[in-house]
Amino acid sequence: MSDKYKFLKTIDSPDDLKVLAESELIELCQEIRDYTIEVVSETGGHLAPTLGVVELSVALHKVFNSPQDKIIWDVGHQAYAHKILTGRREKLKTIRQYGGISGFCKPEESEHDVYGAGHASTSISAGVGFAIARDLKGEDHQVISIIGDGALTGGLSFEGLNNLGMLRTRMMIILNDNEMSISPNVGAMSKYLSKITTNPLYNRVRDELWNVTGKLPIGKKAIRTGMKKVEESLKNLLVPGVIFDEMGIRYFGPIDGNDLPLLISTMENIKDISTPILLHIITKKGLGFAQAEENPAKFHGIGPAAKPGQAVAKKEAPPFLNVFGDELSALAKKDKRIVAITAAMPDGTGLSGFADKYPDRFYDVGIAEGHAVTFAAALASRGLKPFVAIYSTFLQRAYDMLVHDIAVQKIPVIFMLDRAGLVGEDGPTHHGVLDLSYLSSIPGAIVAAPRNGEELRHIMQTALEHEDGPFFIRYPKATSVKNRKSIKSKAVEIGKWETLSEGQDIAIIAVGSMNPVVEKAVKILSAEGVNTSYVDAKFIKPFDEELLLSLMKSNKHILVVEENNYPGSLAQTIKAFAEPVENCAKIHSHTLPDRFVTHGSRAQLLAEVKLTSEEIAAAVFKLNK
Repeated sequence: MSDKYKFLKTIDSPDDLKVLAESELIELCQEIRDYTIEVVSETGGHLAPTLGVVELSVALHKVFNSPQDKIIWDVGHQAYAHKILTGRREKLKTIRQYGGISGFCKPEESEHDVYGAGHASTSISAGVGFAIARDLKGEDHQVISIIGDGALTGGLSFEGLNNLGMLRTRMMIILNDNEMSISPNVGAMSKYLSKITTNPLYNRVRDELWNVTGKLPIGKKAIRTGMKKVEESLKNLLVPGVIFDEMGIRYFGPIDGNDLPLLISTMENIKDISTPILLHIITKKGLGFAQAEENPAKFHGIGPAAKPGQAVAKKEAPPFLNVFGDELSALAKKDKRIVAITAAMPDGTGLSGFADKYPDRFYDVGIAEGHAVTFAAALASRGLKPFVAIYSTFLQRAYDMLVHDIAVQKIPVIFMLDRAGLVGEDGPTHHGVLDLSYLSSIPGAIVAAPRNGEELRHIMQTALEHEDGPFFIRYPKATSVKNRKSIKSKAVEIGKWETLSEGQDIAIIAVGSMNPVVEKAVKILSAEGVNTSYVDAKFIKPFDEELLLSLMKSNKHILVVEENNYPGSLAQTIKAFAEPVENCAKIHSHTLPDRFVTHGSRAQLLAEVKLTSEEIAAAVFKLNK
């Protein structure tokens, strides 16, 4: 490590920073920032989130004793400084790279990552579980859950708070308030936190009164008991709602979360309180990197290969996002019933343009996927046409609502599932590899996977005209390959597949994102004299029984290629369909393995799971022998 990192190069574990003086810790924070910017500018990764919590990370490891004390990060993409301080300084250079460390907290990676998470709003519930486990086992340590104000919009956070307030066990929640998740935060909780932040009178008066009574030589306990009643009146007067205290969780703050000495002294003063406490800190997302401070949403994550200190934002959203956003705006111009819903991801789902054009028909509900689904169900039941854009992996969180609130009632809501398949560097918590399985099991659901942007537009039009139950459209974090805007979108027949080339003996059925891969495999095979039938299965449910039966009768083998786990896949469905059919083709599957796939570039991961053109061609050559 460079000599410019005077203190950072001496930190191999949290114990090493405990011996540093306050002034040295402040310098260490700057070195961590510089090092993070240097590394992430080269490797790519989450930048703005972790820069805002450098002081928090140092303070946590100064005050508490990890891993004995349990530090639980929400999501974990802001824990780069935590990783640096817990023995992974050099390994940070491999973050999110194939074979390198994860961009999120991962217990298999370090004993200091006590709980893994890639989705938001989990840390409080997990913390309650850790605290109760401690109590039951007769142990004595603190449990600290860090959660952002964006993640606090998720329903799971409130469920955890509610349970903690009832259990009243010792635990600390640190609310990291930077007014951002990925995009600017929305909702009543965000406004409530802002109200506390901009109204410091309560905390100032309360602290002064508490300090004065603590210095009185006689009757300290009696006076403070009486002060409790005054405090209640003060709360109701100056901080309407006082939601945390009223739930039985002692509230402290807000304080400057980028003031290291203040953080350390505050944590030292409250760490041994035996009841649940919440420390509200205000941080600056992207602190120390001017561009990230000015535009934290843009610098939430950056691409690799930028020059150190000259980080640039990621490339523009993958074309599938652009096609979806543009087409929805075009459809909304003609159809006033259309509304768009997202769960804190207007940029990530391609809806920013729609939000600008139709602000009265755009709804960002915060990190609340379950609410988004039920909200959409009610809108659709009143004749509106909701398009709900949620990443495939995030929609898993709302499965009950999909069944109970939509499918059972046959309500026509349209779901746009971005990031379907292997998403790359974010890894197993973000890979959308279960959606075909969990959606196809829902009675009455329509599940489609367009192969390119042009097909996406046609299927969106099809979904708009569908009136009988939910309609799911899934597409990858990849280019749309083809999208002729001059072609007017038109509805297609639900359940019908498309034959793109005809051959003999072997047929390949490709699902959605696998079409470009299969198309190249077909060319490889053709060059070697093997002509195969190639079919785009743009609908997974219902599927094209007529075409499938024809393929089963005219071929010896059928290979189904899809970017989904095998259980519940189209391949499994086709095998079940073929069982009673006599003298038909043998069905073979080329799907993902029955395990969670690691992180790395999409190309590296597809190679690992053998979903490449070369592997598919090799499989066909073997069948053709």
